[in-house]
This record gives sequence, structure tokens and C-alpha cells, in this order.
Amino acid sequence: MASEETSSPDKQLVVATLAGDDDSFAELSRRYKSRVFGLVARFARDSSEIEDICQDVFVQAYFKLRQFRGDSPFEHWLLRIATFKCYDYLRKRRRSGPALSMDALLESGHEPIAPEAVEPHPGLERLHTALAELSPKERLVITLLELEERSILEIAELTGWSMSNVKVRAFRARAALRKLMEKPE
Repeated sequence: MASEETSSPDKQLVVATLAGDDDSFAELSRRYKSRVFGLVARFARDSSEIEDICQDVFVQAYFKLRQFRGDSPFEHWLLRIATFKCYDYLRKRRRSGPALSMDALLESGHEPIAPEAVEPHPGLERLHTALAELSPKERLVITLLELEERSILEIAELTGWSMSNVKVRAFRARAALRKLMEKPE
């Protein structure tokens, strides 16, 4: 009968990494790179920020690998780290204030190199603006629930919140988003 450690290919790679085989962690990273990237891309828009956050996720996973207990899939554990990194990113971005607008860049003499992009749908742009005004926790729960289409249970597991707490936060976040969307321009 196979032991618990060898019953899952991911667990085998974790055990090998802990034994000093860095190629095993490289394989784990390769397997879940697109899932982590997809999650992070929903929170950050700039490609360099996305890459930085993804790198932080994998660095933290590597250094905290001994904390992986194996009672849930490795992917779940890794995505939980990614969720917290995204939450940290949102908090940090909110503290740093709004980014420069395109008008401010043009007024400062910055000339865009790329051709003008197609105008986005005004409702979509308003939605992005409203999402940016939400608190980090509100944006996190809305992103996981509505954009990532995660279940209440999955969000509870990823964030460490209780299921009822996730429901309450989702209700409040939707109400806040609705209020922001209904606000006259």
C-alpha cells in the first residue's frame, strides 16, 4: 500500500524539494504558474506588477514549504498564498494613492508610443473605477466570487474567513459596489 506522501505527484515533489531537490520545486512552479498568474492578473493590471506578485508567491511558497501539511491539495495551498499576496498588494496600492491619469502624463510631456487603444465600454470603465474604490477586503471577495467564480466554501478556505463571514462580506461588498455604480458621474 502506498504511503500518504507518495500517493500524490504534488506531494512527491514537495517531499523531494524538502530533501534538497530544487528541480522538483521548479516542476511544481511550472504546473501552477498559469493558475497563479490568472488569479493575480485579476487584481493587478500592470504586467510588471503581476510578475512581481507571482514571483513573491512562489518565493514565499518555497520558503514556507515546510508548513505545507498536505491535508489539502498543493494547488489550494499555493492559491491561498497568492490570495494573501493579492490582498497585500491591494492594501499597499490603496495606501500609495491613485496612479497618474493619462491626462496628467500627457500634460507632463509624456508621449505614448503605442497607437491609441479602442475606447472601452463606458459601463466597463465605470465598473473598474468603482472596483478600485472598494476596500481591499471588498474587492478581494468580489473578485473571487464574481470574477473567479469561486464558491463561498472556496473563498472561506482561501481567505481563512468563516463561510458566514464570506457571505456577509460579499453582501456588503455588492452593496458598496452598487452604491458606487449608481453614484452620478
